[in-house]
Amino acid sequence: MGFVLRWIFALVLVAATYNPTEWNYIAWITRSWPDQMPLAVLLGLLLLVGYIIYLRATLRSIGAFGMGLILAIFAALVWVLIDFQLLNLDDPGLNTWLAILALSFVLGIGLSWSLVRRRLSGQADVDDVDEV
Repeated sequence: MGFVLRWIFALVLVAATYNPTEWNYIAWITRSWPDQMPLAVLLGLLLLVGYIIYLRATLRSIGAFGMGLILAIFAALVWVLIDFQLLNLDDPGLNTWLAILALSFVLGIGLSWSLVRRRLSGQADVDDVDEV
């Protein structure tokens, strides 16, 4: 359940920043920047904090190579779905949602990787050891 929750928060973070609907930060800020500048700055800073938390944890746990590997696995999965004719990439909105899903998986796995590695190997990271 822990990974799913981390992934859902990552999905919300990425989708709240941009998605193909009108309900996202980028679309809202382009419409209402002059009228809602203080709120836009506050929400932008909150999004930035969320990205810093996720990206820092992801880069520390799986690194750039791991991020690329997860994206490659996701791309291969999309390729298989296209090959089996279960997915068609003619819709730009669907392509955007697939990119959002891929990025959220990278961030969710990156934030959860230390916990997964500890469960698989039984070894704790130096940052994970509780002080008594």
